Amino acid sequence: MDILLFIGLGFMIAAGGSITPSFLNLTVVKFSLRNGVKAALYLIGGYATVLFFQANIGAYLSNILMENSEYITLIQKIGTVILLLLSINFFRLHYTSKEKKEKEDIPKSKAYFHGILMSSLNTIAIPFYFTSISFLIGLEYFEYSYLNGFFFSIGSTMGSFTLYAVYAIVANKIEDKLTYIATKMDFILGCLTGFVAIANAVYLYIQ
Repeated sequence: MDILLFIGLGFMIAAGGSITPSFLNLTVVKFSLRNGVKAALYLIGGYATVLFFQANIGAYLSNILMENSEYITLIQKIGTVILLLLSINFFRLHYTSKEKKEKEDIPKSKAYFHGILMSSLNTIAIPFYFTSISFLIGLEYFEYSYLNGFFFSIGSTMGSFTLYAVYAIVANKIEDKLTYIATKMDFILGCLTGFVAIANAVYLYIQ
């Protein structure tokens, strides 16, 4: 019964975190529109691979970092720099890629490894899982062990994959309505990652 509980908790937390706008789910939409749903699913598979380990790390750190908050601050600083660099790159893509890109097939491995790269750059994931699991521990819904963390990670991987897949499928179904948004996707991603980077910097400054 505990196994289903931990899987369910992981699924709900990951699904809740994935449904909000982020550079990961917006990249899924962009990928689905430009390369098709199948390529987007391989991209999401790359996401899920990394997210499984990030959830495991988050669960493990929740048992350690309670008394070592300086490590959390370090992770946030690194994440802020990475997000700022991503924001600059998205703006560069927006202002240098003026031609409308048609759909094109790309190798499955390229889509998968692109997903791994993008998800690896999402350093917010580990603090997110750490915070979520610490909250669950405080409510006595979760007791950390390697096995419990493993089942939680399975659930979180399933939750993330499911929500991102919905983004990919919906983007394809309403492609005509998203055409204009697709042309501005790099700009939107740049604004989003830039906003999060600035918000993180301000938070770290006032701490």
